Amino acid sequence: MELTLQPLAKTCRATGRTFADGDRVVSYLVREPNGQIARFDLLASEDASFPKPAFDFLFCTWTVVYKSRRAEENPGRALKLTAENLFITLADPSAESNDANTPMLQFLALLLERKRVLKPRGSTPDGAKQIYEHAKTHLMYQIPAGTLDEAFFVKIQGQLDLLVGGPKREATPPAAPSAAPAPGV
Repeated sequence: MELTLQPLAKTCRATGRTFADGDRVVSYLVREPNGQIARFDLLASEDASFPKPAFDFLFCTWTVVYKSRRAEENPGRALKLTAENLFITLADPSAESNDANTPMLQFLALLLERKRVLKPRGSTPDGAKQIYEHAKTHLMYQIPAGTLDEAFFVKIQGQLDLLVGGPKREATPPAAPSAAPAPGV
């Protein structure tokens, strides 16, 4: 799963104010009416009062503390939103947790475990969270445990179809008119 996505904005979408180091920034990943995937970034203090622009679907939202980019950072590197990047963004321990993101996190963890990007390391003592180790960075992530049943996969498939553009479904051809017997037969 790969998409191109703009990096964290430098200014608040609601006020136009430039973000300062330490500001709490809320990010929304949405599908706009024109079909494009977009990212909206705004100050957390403006989130409740900001009228959300029209969008077809909200995939996920997360809150992070803003840090300005260093001159040597390559912003083009962060433009590719992969399953791994999205997982790391949503599972970041420094980001505020959002229960609405849990199904997406669980699915991404499963996907990345199969790709051997994440290594399962058991669960927390209370069994409420699964622990994963990122293969490259050796960072540990705790993801809420859940039931991966048919309803879960149906729900997540709908989100993923909207996010990456699911398979085109053929229109059902109209039913052929049934042959009625001729009158008087």
